[in-house]
Amino acid sequence: MKPLLPVFVKLEDKPVLVVGAGPVAAAKLPALLEAGAAVTVVAPEVRSEFELADVRIVRRRFVAADLDGIWYVVAAAPPEVNREVARLASERRIFVNAVDEPENATAYLGAVLRRDGLTVAISTSGAAPALAGLVREGLDAVLPGDVAAWNDVARTLRNSWRRNRVPLAERRPLLLTALNRLYESRTAATAPAAAAPAAAAPAGSA
Repeated sequence: MKPLLPVFVKLEDKPVLVVGAGPVAAAKLPALLEAGAAVTVVAPEVRSEFELADVRIVRRRFVAADLDGIWYVVAAAPPEVNREVARLASERRIFVNAVDEPENATAYLGAVLRRDGLTVAISTSGAAPALAGLVREGLDAVLPGDVAAWNDVARTLRNSWRRNRVPLAERRPLLLTALNRLYESRTAATAPAAAAPAAAAPAGSA
C-alpha cells in the first residue's frame, strides 16, 4: 500500500454517518462531536451513550440511501455490514473509517495527542493501532508543559511574516531562534543573584 496522506479535516456542521452503535462506535463518537460534526447514527440497537449525545439516531439496519449527502462515514458494524458500507461509499467517493478493518477503510484515525492548541496524530496505516497509542503516550510524556507559549510565539511571528512577505523557507529557523530566546529570558529571570562582594576589612585588621 502506498503511504497515506496525513490530513486534518474540518467537519464542523458537516453530515457524518456512523453505522453501528456498539462500544467501538461509541469510542469514536467523542472525537466527531468535538469536531462539530452533524452525526447520524444508524443501527438496530443503540447504546445509552448515543441516546445521551447530540446525535440523530435511526434505529434500523443500514441502507444505501443513508449515504446521501454524507461527507464521512464511520463503519463500526459487523464485518459484512462494514464491507457493504465501504463498497457503496466508494461508489459515492465518500471516505470510510472502518473500525479495526483496514481492508475496508479509505481513512484511518490515528492516535491523537492534544496539548494547548497543538495536535499530534500518529498512524500505522491501520496495521498496529496499539503501537500508535504507545507512541502517543511517549510523546505526551516528553512534550514540554509550556506548549501554549510556543503557540503564542509562533502565531505572533506568523502574522508578522505574512505582512512582511518572509519566504516560507526562512520561517522555521526564525521560529527556532525565537523559542530559544523564550527559554533564555526565563533562565535569566530565575537565575540566583550574583553574590555580593565581601565588605572591606577595617583598616589595621589582620
